[in-house]
Amino acid sequence: MRLLQTAVRFLARLITGIIALAILLGWYAAVTVFLFSLKDETRPADAAIVLGAAVVRDRPSAVFRERINHAIQLYQTGMVDTLIFTGGVGNRDELAEGEVGRNYAIARGVDPVDILLETSSTSTYENLRNAQVVARQNGLETFLIVSTPNHMRRALAVAGDLQMEAYSSPTRTIRWISRVTRTYSYVREVVAYSVYLLNLG
Repeated sequence: MRLLQTAVRFLARLITGIIALAILLGWYAAVTVFLFSLKDETRPADAAIVLGAAVVRDRPSAVFRERINHAIQLYQTGMVDTLIFTGGVGNRDELAEGEVGRNYAIARGVDPVDILLETSSTSTYENLRNAQVVARQNGLETFLIVSTPNHMRRALAVAGDLQMEAYSSPTRTIRWISRVTRTYSYVREVVAYSVYLLNLG
């Protein structure tokens, strides 16, 4: 009986400890994601890497469109000479995210010669890893990472793990449909960053 009671107490303490660690990790991720979303490290670089997002048929979603527009602005103001679009084909998409980004940018005056892309990635890690390969093939060494503010902490962490010289250049024009959508996006990124930190361990 005593052995059983000891085992139960140990299990209870173990579960309590795990819950406490999960809460601490979640809190750390939440604060870190929020604080990093306020940073803008935009500076001259060789290229802007535009992280992929959803597309609707052959058009970028609202989130992706703002990422592309931001990258175009960086290109037009001379911050970068090259745009690298990333992203593969989603479940219901007809074109890869990278292709949609390229087509949108060309239609708005970006010289096709100044656009590179990869069309096989399905995650932030793959976006950046594949973009790095393309960049090396073209002699590009410094990068601005273009994505939504909440995504920046995880994206820059991945870039750091890949030993890329990269800086955050978050979009600032996105208009979320509702507070619920904005909150969902933030919570989703906190969870994703927490999982990323756990995988590092």
